[in-house]
Amino acid sequence: MKPRWFAHPVLSLLLGAAWLLLQQSVAPAQLITATVLGLVIPRLLHGFLGETVSPRAWGAALRLTAVVLWDIVVANFTVARIVLSPASRPQPAWVQVPLAVQHPTAISLFATIITMTPGTVSCVVDEKRGYILVHALDCSDTAAAAADMKARYEAPLKEIFG
Repeated sequence: MKPRWFAHPVLSLLLGAAWLLLQQSVAPAQLITATVLGLVIPRLLHGFLGETVSPRAWGAALRLTAVVLWDIVVANFTVARIVLSPASRPQPAWVQVPLAVQHPTAISLFATIITMTPGTVSCVVDEKRGYILVHALDCSDTAAAAADMKARYEAPLKEIFG
C-alpha cells in the first residue's frame, strides 16, 4: 500500500513545531520549511513507522503523560540524592515485570517509559515469555517495584490501546 502524505499527523505536527521552535521564527520561509518537513519526513519513514495507531482513551493518555512527567522529575531528585550522598548504599536489582498488554505499541511505550525514568532501564523485552527485564539502580523489593510499574504505566497503556 502506498503511504498517504498525511499518514502520521501527530508526527507531522511535532516535526513542524520542532522546526519552528529551533528556528525561533514564524517567518513565511520557516512556515513553508516546517510544512515540507512535516509532510516529507513521515512519508520517507513510513516503512519504518508502520500504520498509524489511534489511542482509544485520550483522557487516560493525558493522565499517563502527567504521571510519567511527574515520575521523571521525582526520579531525577532521587537519583541525584543517591549519587551525590556519600552515605547512600543503593541496592541495584533486576526486576522482572510480567506483561499484561499485548499491543506492540503499548509494549514499546511501556519499555520506553521505564527507560526514560531515571534509575531504571528496560534491558530485555521478551514478548514470547511475556515480561520486561528492568535494571533498577536502587530496589529493595522487586515485587513491589514490578507492581508499581504495572499500576502506574501498564494499566493506563492497557486502557489506551486495549
